[in-house]
Amino acid sequence: MKNIGFIGLGIMGKPMAGHLIKAGHRLFLHSRSGVPKELIEQGGQSTASPQEVAERADVIFTMVPDTPDVEKVLFGEQGIVQGLQSRKDSTCIVVDMSSIAPLATIKFAERIKALGHEYVDAPVSGGDVGAKNATLTIMVGANQTVFETVKPLFELMGKTITHVGENGAGQICKVANQILVSITIEAVAEALLFAAKAGANPHKVREALMGGFAASKALEVHGARMLNRQFDPGFRVELHHKDLNIALATASALGVSLPNTATVRELFAACLAHDGAKWDNSAIIKMLEKLSNYEIPTCTK
Repeated sequence: MKNIGFIGLGIMGKPMAGHLIKAGHRLFLHSRSGVPKELIEQGGQSTASPQEVAERADVIFTMVPDTPDVEKVLFGEQGIVQGLQSRKDSTCIVVDMSSIAPLATIKFAERIKALGHEYVDAPVSGGDVGAKNATLTIMVGANQTVFETVKPLFELMGKTITHVGENGAGQICKVANQILVSITIEAVAEALLFAAKAGANPHKVREALMGGFAASKALEVHGARMLNRQFDPGFRVELHHKDLNIALATASALGVSLPNTATVRELFAACLAHDGAKWDNSAIIKMLEKLSNYEIPTCTK
């Protein structure tokens, strides 16, 4: 049994923390929206602040929305660092599983390690379904020894765990993932919209495409959501928009051009303008439909 902290218990963090509790670990929990009752009933312990989590846990997981949120949890008032500073006799491992800026991640890691503790960036892919089923893909930036220490905990939450490199490498990998996923989802939306407008049954088109080289997880999952008009998240538009902002800002700093990423980012921005922040990212098809003045009709599968 390990003493584990988990900060951020939303759509993703709640089931992830639940897997750790079910495995027999003692969890100290904190969330700005309150610790879910289910986790307390399972044996988790609520704490008043990230500082308290750091005072009591040997491994601390964070799963919050954006770079400023991670910075606040780590270095803000009653943050993790204040708890770490009171620990003179033991080393703590801070594991950030949020999706945030790679360059900021490297700086956060440097500050934590300067205090004598360890830092891991381990963003995930797989959405709420992967979190609930413990099948997440986890991309890890850490030194090899620290990675081996926390890997058994990752295996309770994910299926594919890859040590990508040193601190920052996990977030770089996640940015690459979000670029690829967003462009693929947008391509699925274009293909299904085209097929429907041209007069074919889009359900049958999707079925046919799933058997060929165009098959993808995005076509399977997001294509079904588009055709069934099921836009409850999933992965929220506002978060994918945030991730593409990170991608484009990082690319700009590196002098890299990402034209298609920029286009998809603007389609997500259009979703936000239509009160779609909480929509699933498959709702990008709504903006393409508006541009085409055509909405895919409900039809028999």
